[in-house]
Amino acid sequence: MKIHESITSEIICDAVKRGMFGMDSPGFCIKCGEERDGCEPDAQKYPCENCGTNNVYGAEEILFHIQG
Repeated sequence: MKIHESITSEIICDAVKRGMFGMDSPGFCIKCGEERDGCEPDAQKYPCENCGTNNVYGAEEILFHIQG
């Protein structure tokens, strides 16, 4: 999976922590880098409101692929 360069491991780890300890449900578009709320941790191919593609993944799903 090719992940947008703006989505770093630090950003993903922060998003995962926010999802675990807060009310956020973060996800990111792997094509344009836009963050989206309301994503399941294992979300795949949700629509991106910014670029119009179906490339939004949950933060934990992206972390899995980064560490993979």
